[in-house]
Amino acid sequence: MKILQKGFNYSQDGPGNRLVYHLQGCNFRCKWCSNPESMNADGSDAKIYTVDELLDEAKRSRMMFFDGGGVTFTGGECALQHDELIELLKKLQDEGINTAIETNASSPHLMKIAENVDYLITDFKHYDTDIHKKWIGVGNEAVKANLEKIFASGRQLHIRIPVIKNINDNPHGFVDYFKRFDTANTVFEFLAYHEFGKDKWTQEYEITDGFVSDETITEFKNLFVANGLNVTAT
Repeated sequence: MKILQKGFNYSQDGPGNRLVYHLQGCNFRCKWCSNPESMNADGSDAKIYTVDELLDEAKRSRMMFFDGGGVTFTGGECALQHDELIELLKKLQDEGINTAIETNASSPHLMKIAENVDYLITDFKHYDTDIHKKWIGVGNEAVKANLEKIFASGRQLHIRIPVIKNINDNPHGFVDYFKRFDTANTVFEFLAYHEFGKDKWTQEYEITDGFVSDETITEFKNLFVANGLNVTAT
C-alpha cells in the first residue's frame, strides 16, 4: 500500500486515540486541499508497505488505542487502494482492532469497503453537481448515489462539510438535500475553511477569500438541528 504519512491523532479521525494512515492518490482535485501532495497516485514522498507490515504495526500499537481508538485510513482517497484496503480492514477486525475510514464517498467499491469499517466518515463538498465539478474537478453523482445507499442501510455515518465562503456557505441547499432521507444514524460536522495546506501547493492556489465567520458555522448548525439533522463536532 502507498502511504504518504502516518501518526496518532485523538478523536478527529474517528473515536478515541487512533493510528492514522494517509494513503497516496486522490481522484478529486479540491482547490482548497490541505494535502495537495497526496493527489498524485505516484507521489514521490509515499512509502510502500505490505498489508501484513501495516497489520503488524497496528497490533504493536494496541496500547495506544485508548478511549475506543483504533486504526483510520484517510488520504488522499483511501478507497483508490480498495483491494489492499479491504484485505487489511478484515485482518484488523479479526484482531479486534476498531477500524475507520475517511473518504470522499465516490468509489464504486465503497459499500464493500464499508462492510469492514466500524466508523465511517465521508466528506460532502456540495449538493450541486455543476458547482461540485467546478471546484473539485468531477461531479457529485457517485457521491450522492453512495450516500443514499448508506442512508437506506441505516448504518452509522459521519458526514463532514467543509464550509468555504462564496462556494458552499449557504446551508439551505444542504438541508434541502439531506432532509429527504432517513439520517437517524448520521451526524453532520461543519469544518470552517482554513489555509493550512496553501504553502504546499506547487500550482496556483485559487481560493482567494474562503474564510467564513463563526456566525456562518452557527447558522449551519442551527438550520440542520431545526430540520431534525444531527450535528456533532470533533
